[in-house]
Amino acid sequence: MTTGGHGLPPGTNMDSPIFVISVAAELAGLHAQTLRSYDRLGLVSPGRAAGGGRRYSPRDIALLREVQRLSQEEGVNLAGIKRIIELEQVTDELRNRLEELEQELAAARAAAEHAAAAVHASYRRDLVPVDRRQALVVWRPKPRK
Repeated sequence: MTTGGHGLPPGTNMDSPIFVISVAAELAGLHAQTLRSYDRLGLVSPGRAAGGGRRYSPRDIALLREVQRLSQEEGVNLAGIKRIIELEQVTDELRNRLEELEQELAAARAAAEHAAAAVHASYRRDLVPVDRRQALVVWRPKPRK
């Protein structure tokens, strides 16, 4: 687990559910009822405390601000905002998967290069490669019976 950074308490990260709804609403510049509405619509789904109360992470706060910005400044309706959020999540997942695959490919290439180097190192040094374009071929006809 990462510590602090970005003004977070030690031992927490951007996904740690640490803010109660009143604090989250204040940080996001929204009314608590708006946060409840966004949760019901599936726009921003906070974690839950043992007693069932909503707990918002710093990432949730950033998402609440983005929902507000898209709604107020860009004029996007809530259904559109939900679709934007879903597509951004899919894009993030695909970007992460691409990075994983690039790392796997780099490892496979390195392993292939290592294997090729091992094969080349195992060649007998007393054998000499022959350029087939300059090789001499002797032809002898088969004897007739």
